[in-house]
Amino acid sequence: MVDRICVARIGAAHGVRGEVKLWSFTEDPAAVASYGPLETQDGMQRFEIEALRPAKDHFVARIAGVGDRDAAEKLRNLELYVPRTRLPKIEEAETFYHADLIGLDVVTPDGTQVGTVHALHNFGAGDIIEIMPVGSGEPVMLPFNEMTVPKIDIETKQIVIVRPTEIEARED
Repeated sequence: MVDRICVARIGAAHGVRGEVKLWSFTEDPAAVASYGPLETQDGMQRFEIEALRPAKDHFVARIAGVGDRDAAEKLRNLELYVPRTRLPKIEEAETFYHADLIGLDVVTPDGTQVGTVHALHNFGAGDIIEIMPVGSGEPVMLPFNEMTVPKIDIETKQIVIVRPTEIEARED
């Protein structure tokens, strides 16, 4: 199980007073400010959100100690994490953190292993699962929805995928 969970990513500077664009990856996007200090993946840097306001498709955040545009730009593309212990406990069987899926085996409905989960992405139009095929080859990206991924079993460390027919037709 992953000890740190990525909850946000800092984007470009916003204005000249040190504010930054912030993308939240939490179920309640505004909750990112309530998890306490956010950290880099290695835990070496800590950041405190002093203020957070919604923008079009992101937030604008003021980070403690970041007072000008140059300091804000140095944080661009920095992913922010919290220790799992600070996040809400998962109560529902069908709920999980995306980080828990990384490294799981990917199998077809008949049990044939096709790869492992490499990453989950969201480019704005919904979640995408990135799968590294068995052996070698280019990663495969598929929609991360109930139709394409009908079963996730954290206990057996497997997810089942059903490939859309248009993708299979291209690969044959």
